Amino acid sequence: MKSGGEADQMLTKKQRELLLFINDRIKETGVSPSFDEMKQALDLASKSGIHRLITALEERGFLRRLAHRARALEVLKLPESAVPQGTGRTPFRPSVIAGEGGRKGAAAVRSSMIPVMGRIAAGTAIEAIEHETHKVAAPDDDFDPDTHFALEVSGESMINAGILDGDTVILKKTEHAASGDIVVALINEETATLKRFRKKGGSIALEAANPAFGTQIFGPDRVRIQGKLVALVRKYH
Repeated sequence: MKSGGEADQMLTKKQRELLLFINDRIKETGVSPSFDEMKQALDLASKSGIHRLITALEERGFLRRLAHRARALEVLKLPESAVPQGTGRTPFRPSVIAGEGGRKGAAAVRSSMIPVMGRIAAGTAIEAIEHETHKVAAPDDDFDPDTHFALEVSGESMINAGILDGDTVILKKTEHAASGDIVVALINEETATLKRFRKKGGSIALEAANPAFGTQIFGPDRVRIQGKLVALVRKYH
């Protein structure tokens, strides 16, 4: 068995850059980045280079592709040099959490329960969030039910961000978002949708993560942020 230092040496510079980029994006948004985002982050000319890097990281045991999940990735471990000194190798907590219908274990049993406030469209906008339908177990104790809420996803416009039809997204309540955040946006105080938020000059763009869906552009007075994506729950049957 190779030691942590030897495992670090197994990675090329680009493999290490990609692994850390994927890990940081999952920690920030709760989902893995798209292949386009990975290509841009590593300044590669094509997606084929990303495929090769991901395959190499899988072979070395650092990364795993979730079967039958569109571009959903799970970081299994980080290079030893990326773990903060003095803390040892801390276990990685995956962003995709098994729900009540899936695997049993510590990830499915939590002290906090997050209210699920209905369904959200990852496609054509649907009715605005109205009332609690049930609760879902929080991924960890940092998720306060007073400051977080959950929504069931309907549609496929965010599949390249690893968000699938039937998933449950957990969001932090906020009216502010940085460009690139995945948010729940209320449009014209009437309909809500799950999209990536971008600032385009004096306008707001709500971007899909699926080439089959277009980007929607609105004036800032027509869009109100209700929450920012921080985690995702998926049920395995």
